Amino acid sequence: MLVDGGLAAVLLGVVSYARFGGDWYTHWLPFLRQPLGFVLLYAAGWVAILWLHGLYRPRARWTVWGEGLALVRATAVMALFTLAVLFALRLPDISRSYLLILFPAQWGVALGTRIALRLAFMQLRARGFNLRYVLVIGAGPRGQSFAAKLEDHKELGLRVRGFLDDLPSDLPNGWEYLGTLDRIEHFLHEEVIDEVAICLPFAQWEQMNAVAHLCEEEGKIVRIPVDVLDRAFAYGRVEELDGTPVYSMITGPDRIAAFIVKRLFDVVVAGLALIVLSPIFLVIALWVSAKEGPPILFRQTRVGLHGRKFDVLKFRTMALDAEERYEALVGDSDPRAFKLTDDPRITGTGGFLRRTSLDELPQLWNVLKGEMSLVGPRPAPPREVEAYDLWHRRRLSMKPGITGLWQVTARRSEVFDDRASLDLNYIDRWSLWLDMKILARTIPAAFEGR
Repeated sequence: MLVDGGLAAVLLGVVSYARFGGDWYTHWLPFLRQPLGFVLLYAAGWVAILWLHGLYRPRARWTVWGEGLALVRATAVMALFTLAVLFALRLPDISRSYLLILFPAQWGVALGTRIALRLAFMQLRARGFNLRYVLVIGAGPRGQSFAAKLEDHKELGLRVRGFLDDLPSDLPNGWEYLGTLDRIEHFLHEEVIDEVAICLPFAQWEQMNAVAHLCEEEGKIVRIPVDVLDRAFAYGRVEELDGTPVYSMITGPDRIAAFIVKRLFDVVVAGLALIVLSPIFLVIALWVSAKEGPPILFRQTRVGLHGRKFDVLKFRTMALDAEERYEALVGDSDPRAFKLTDDPRITGTGGFLRRTSLDELPQLWNVLKGEMSLVGPRPAPPREVEAYDLWHRRRLSMKPGITGLWQVTARRSEVFDDRASLDLNYIDRWSLWLDMKILARTIPAAFEGR
């Protein structure tokens, strides 16, 4: 806050000097009886607007892009606020060019400063300065996963002191098992513990509740990873009903307007693409027919939104007996992620069509019919869906797509859990802007044969 406010005040003077020259201070006297008071008001207003936009809250997921967008919104509000003050003070003769320089410069200075400060703090914390120590309650997979994430983000300044659990577990990476849950008071009283992360299974709700109340009385920060409700649940939000906190898991209904826009976008783009790409469709159809013979299109039942089944369309890339040979080829491999690098069923034309993703083009018709979307989790055959774990089935909570997040980030990953996690990440973070970014990354990936 001090840096933002101080630099905002300095920036007013710097831009004034750049715009009006060495006598910039006297330039303002006919307009502002107390230029210094206006500078202080401007600096305080800038800090207040940044605070209202949440730009002073600690965030684990910090990106330059996200910070830049947040500062754009804050700068726009600041511009409106400043113009309103100037209008209220009846100062219409303020230089327009001055304001056009000031606000973009304000954005650039704020973003550059925040990047520099964050990098400096990251370096300090990575070297062991300004640390806070975390006691992890639960030494199982959930606790170890959360501790690993803390270790991966050393810039947060959080260090794992150790683990308490009634069921000891093998702890990698030099982590220390400190004992059973009944020793928590000892560590809270005798050790330097700043925060407590409760990572017990949800079945141990009573122990979670008791630990949380104890830590609250001790004045410790308590962190409970949301996935304590299991990976099968979507991210939700805490609401209140007559004083009772309610964790509400809401997905579709809250975003109905955005989904309507997504559907309109699908219809327009798919319709135009079918028209514009019709010559390519014809060339591929003639090529497949001449080289491999009919049928040109491959139809297969897939599972879509909330279990709706439909026939997906592709240009045929496999031999006619591909389905009959499936059982022999899948063997003991994971049926949910079955892919062969050199699949013997792929035809001569099929290899090229698959590398370039041209075989997927007929699915534009599925998009137009409303069975699919341009972007979403890939639709799976029923035999793969039957093998899903519980948390995998949340992939079906969104309309399947021609392309998706894992297609442009981990297309060749052989681990189905990794793909499913990326799909759920897409569902939880979904926005029209994210769809645009995935589509933009899909096109070069297809041309490059990735």
